[in-house]
Amino acid sequence: MFNQCIRTPTTLLSKQSTRAVFSLPSSSQRPSFISVARMATAAGNKVSDRIKHDHRELESYYNKIKSAKSDDEKVRWQNQFVWELARHSIAEELVVYPAMEKHVPDGLKLAEKDRSEHQIVKEKLYEFQQMEASDPSFIPAINSLWETLGQHIKEEEQDDLPLLEKHIEDGDSQKMAASFDRTKHFVPTQSHPGAPDRPPYETVAGLMAAPIDKLMDMFKKFPSAEERKI
Repeated sequence: MFNQCIRTPTTLLSKQSTRAVFSLPSSSQRPSFISVARMATAAGNKVSDRIKHDHRELESYYNKIKSAKSDDEKVRWQNQFVWELARHSIAEELVVYPAMEKHVPDGLKLAEKDRSEHQIVKEKLYEFQQMEASDPSFIPAINSLWETLGQHIKEEEQDDLPLLEKHIEDGDSQKMAASFDRTKHFVPTQSHPGAPDRPPYETVAGLMAAPIDKLMDMFKKFPSAEERKI
């Protein structure tokens, strides 16, 4: 069932290439769990703080893509942008939107609106993540994606998050922030727009897709930890 939802390359890795993957250095390529945890701690204790911190990172990565001087630099920031946005979106759908439905008046309607906006973003991200940096459509594609995502971020920060924080206790918001961070470690790092967008089905689909995505990440170039600082 979920195999049809998760679009991944059909080329299988040989045993030899798989062994090679695990010998690749990770410190200068992919963001480590430790560095991600440190950034999350610095972002603030409430769930809205964590989400806003992600938003600022994504905006920074978007600007880095646009200002990149070479295709190699564009690819590194493309990979970083996709990695962060894919994880962020699914973590919101698994942790934040169910809380909106439970605690906020008309929260079900609000969460459905956010999920529909996420679906548009996922479709655009899926197209962008497959693009070569030399493609003439590369920059127009990220601009179109950011136009949609930027409006979603604006509405989320001005309306949705303040409403959620208003209707939950500070302690619950802090617990939700911790859950949000943990969830990001175990979800896919690529866009899978055909996958379910709510638990429990999204959780199952994510657990199936995440190992494949993380294996593919090991072949990709990412900015260094120093370059990622905002």
